Amino acid sequence: MADTNTSSLRSRSDNKMAATSTNVPESSSSASSTQSTAANKRRNPPHFPTALETLALVIYPTVLAFGTLFSALSPQTRASPYDSTGQSHVQALAPSYFARKDNLFNVLFVKRGWAWITAAFVAFAVTHPAVTSTPSRAARAGLRWAAVTGWWFLVTQWCFGPALIDRGFRLTGGQCAVAESNVVQGDKHAGARDFATAVACKAAGGRWSGGHDISGHVFLLVLGSWFLLQEVGWVAVRVGALTGRRDERTVVMGDGAVKGAGVVAEKSEGQEDTTDAHRTLGLGGRFALVVVGLCLWMLLMTAIYFHTWFEKFTGLMTAFVGIYPVYILPRWIPALRDIVGLPGI
Repeated sequence: MADTNTSSLRSRSDNKMAATSTNVPESSSSASSTQSTAANKRRNPPHFPTALETLALVIYPTVLAFGTLFSALSPQTRASPYDSTGQSHVQALAPSYFARKDNLFNVLFVKRGWAWITAAFVAFAVTHPAVTSTPSRAARAGLRWAAVTGWWFLVTQWCFGPALIDRGFRLTGGQCAVAESNVVQGDKHAGARDFATAVACKAAGGRWSGGHDISGHVFLLVLGSWFLLQEVGWVAVRVGALTGRRDERTVVMGDGAVKGAGVVAEKSEGQEDTTDAHRTLGLGGRFALVVVGLCLWMLLMTAIYFHTWFEKFTGLMTAFVGIYPVYILPRWIPALRDIVGLPGI
């Protein structure tokens, strides 16, 4: 009987100890899960720009709004005759050198804008160790350039026929107004509506008239400067050249988990270079930032002196349409990220 009681007491004691040992890991696991959930809530959602990117993006509508307001309030600008068809102030009475289409910044920089953007990107990509350290990084940076350049080309140059800007102009009722003396009967210049592009219209001595003209200047300057800011900026953040900032980007992994962008960093040899050359932007990076500065300056000049507010707004939105698929979408679509990568990673 005593042996039975002793055995029963021992059994109860063992059960309590087992219960205690089982509860400790459960409590620890619960606390760890809670901390992980809290950390995920603090992270920036991968579907949206980070706080740093949002701050940069706000610059564009702010510049456009300020320029439009300045144009409306400036007595000199309001008093200057404006040709809405030619989207320019009358040259002889222009309120500023930058209100003339023949100003050197417009002729040599904006009119050749994508060449400058490309030159700045190449100068940075082929000289900075953070890009050249692994072939895959350089290749993915090239793919991102190709994607953004493709959008620029479709909007401004050719889209299986006329560019999207020209198509939009025609769809909103625009046409080429050609002087009677310039019309050649029986030829391709037989009718004003036969001209599908602004280039062809101008070549025939005509002018686009009547439709909605998306601001190509705003589109180019926003798309190009944001492209450079992404490619140079995130490299600067990750290598420590931009002090006081950290990589806030998050990505969706293959299993659906949301993690910091650093987890997809390649572990190739030379990845974590700590030389001075690696931690600075170098000449290529500085050149890119100069081009970004010129883009912002000419964006302000465009906002003050050219186009209506709605034409500037649609130019801005068209640029944003090309930005999201290249720089935000890959963060939450792993398959796309495997192809184009992320800047700085």
